[in-house]
Amino acid sequence: MAPGVPALLLLLLLLPPPPGLPPRAAGCPAACRCYSATVECGALRLRAVPPGIPPGTQTLFLQDNSIARLESGALAPLANLRHLYLPNNSLRNLEPDTFRAQSRLLELALTGNRLRGLRGGSFAGLAQLRVLYLAGNQLARLLDFTFRHLPRLQELHLQENSIELLEDEALAGLSSLALLDLRRNQLGTISREALLPLASLQVLRLTENPWRCDCALHWLGTWIKEGGQRLLSSRDKKIVCAEPPRLALQSLLDVSGSSLICIPPSVHVDPLEITANLGEDLRVACQASGYPQPLVTWRKVSQPRERWPQAQAQAESEAPGLGGHGAPDTGSGMLFLTNITLAHAGKYECEASNAGGAARVPFQLLVNLSQQQRLPAPPPPPAAGPVSHEPLYEAGSMAFRALSLATQTAIAAGIALLALTALLLAAMICRRRRKRKKAAGPPAESVLFVNDYSDGPCTFAQLEELRDERGHEMFVIDRSKPLFTEGPVAEALPDRASTEGAAPGSAQGLLFPPPVAYEIHC
Repeated sequence: MAPGVPALLLLLLLLPPPPGLPPRAAGCPAACRCYSATVECGALRLRAVPPGIPPGTQTLFLQDNSIARLESGALAPLANLRHLYLPNNSLRNLEPDTFRAQSRLLELALTGNRLRGLRGGSFAGLAQLRVLYLAGNQLARLLDFTFRHLPRLQELHLQENSIELLEDEALAGLSSLALLDLRRNQLGTISREALLPLASLQVLRLTENPWRCDCALHWLGTWIKEGGQRLLSSRDKKIVCAEPPRLALQSLLDVSGSSLICIPPSVHVDPLEITANLGEDLRVACQASGYPQPLVTWRKVSQPRERWPQAQAQAESEAPGLGGHGAPDTGSGMLFLTNITLAHAGKYECEASNAGGAARVPFQLLVNLSQQQRLPAPPPPPAAGPVSHEPLYEAGSMAFRALSLATQTAIAAGIALLALTALLLAAMICRRRRKRKKAAGPPAESVLFVNDYSDGPCTFAQLEELRDERGHEMFVIDRSKPLFTEGPVAEALPDRASTEGAAPGSAQGLLFPPPVAYEIHC
């Protein structure tokens, strides 16, 4: 080897690589391929943007991975990016200022992710962006000013989402947009105001949506017929109606303007006034009808603060249990109020609106104050039994429905228990009476008839026991004995037994009813 060769090799290693040659492997993320100003990291099962991407990278491929989130600052070192491809990942949302450092980015591909919503600051910093791919996501609504940071955007691909609502200012700021693709979504209508900011629009794709052909879509048919045809290809002109049934499967361009009608909404709230107790939960239904189906919104009507205690004064639509902008619903809007306090009392309004107009119905909520809570509670009297802590209601509020659910249940259970006890007692009494009737014999066998024709009462001292010819025991009167004697009873006279009459049984027979009754003559 020549003496100068080692020195020459050392010099070549120290020199930077000339432009156009691939960077050294040390400046490329593991498993990625790097060449020129391009880094290719597709289908590597990555869960995040890999570290070590050269700062001079202009094109970055991250498709077909499992990236679920773009961490804050993950793209900050890549200020020279021109093209960023992130299709077929698992992105669910875009944090504000995610692309703040990519002021030179021209093309951003987010196709085939799981994006469900876009915030107003999701694309902040992308002032030079020309093409944005958002197709194949799960977007349902495009809110106002979603794309306001993209003044030079020329193509916006939103096809194959689930977009059902495009707010009037959703496309505000897109004055340079030339292509808007909204095919294969769930759009039922679109307003003229939503397309007004698109002064440079050249291609509009609206097919394969469930269009509701009513008065709100009258402008679109007229616009296409008058001058919008230049924006639609022959295929894009086939805007087919899905509703109402009488116009289903008909082309919007073939439907006359008189057939595109709307029915103004009507609203019904029953009752219009409710009195609720403190701490209860309340649910009020607002029924709305019309075509198209009205959008129902509850709100609390503002009132002067002087009428409320300072701690209870709240701004309109900020009452507890009511969202800041009401709770919109279609068809039947429910007002839910939990743990009612004094701040909930007041006037509310249910509004239903559609393309045909709007209707409102007022609703009054009164809060019932118990006497126990308005006045200081007296000291409890000394009592051995349990003390009831049930609140005392003021006059006029003792209706059964004014009681709490637990109290109503307890009262009903007590009444049922009392009724059951009364039935059991009545059954026991009837059973005992039946037993007594069965135990007692016929009246003739259990009654002792005594006929006393003497001048005064006779006692056991005057009776003597004899037996008749049949062997029955008899008692006869012995008038010779005193009424009150202390000695033993003398023997009975046999001749008196036949003349004075007979008595039943034995002496014990007087205690137990004999089977035969005899008369005793005194």
